Amino acid sequence: MARSGFVPRDDKRRHVLRDAWVGDAVLCLYARELILREGGEVDGAWYTRMTSNQFLGQLGEPSEVEARIGRAYQGGGLAGAFAWMDENLLPLYRRQEAKRMKASGLLPRNPPVKNGLPSK
Repeated sequence: MARSGFVPRDDKRRHVLRDAWVGDAVLCLYARELILREGGEVDGAWYTRMTSNQFLGQLGEPSEVEARIGRAYQGGGLAGAFAWMDENLLPLYRRQEAKRMKASGLLPRNPPVKNGLPSK
């Protein structure tokens, strides 16, 4: 019999994956809205970079990060989840994107910034 407050490992993982499933959908919507708002058009490469496990892995285990997004959504709706991502995901993404663009020669050393993203 399980102790009070103790959740077997398999049950914990199942809960994480359930929350992550919702969080993944919310992340996809967030990324698409951000891309259209700031980029003005559909950009699959940007979307892929922002939603990849490689990117999410910079914040923790990708399913755990998506689960945090899912819990933020469950607790505060889209506004709560988007606020969490504005605070936790977006700053890291912007830094990584600036480094990527600089390394590929797409940006000068001190790039101009538009809407918080390096301008082309």
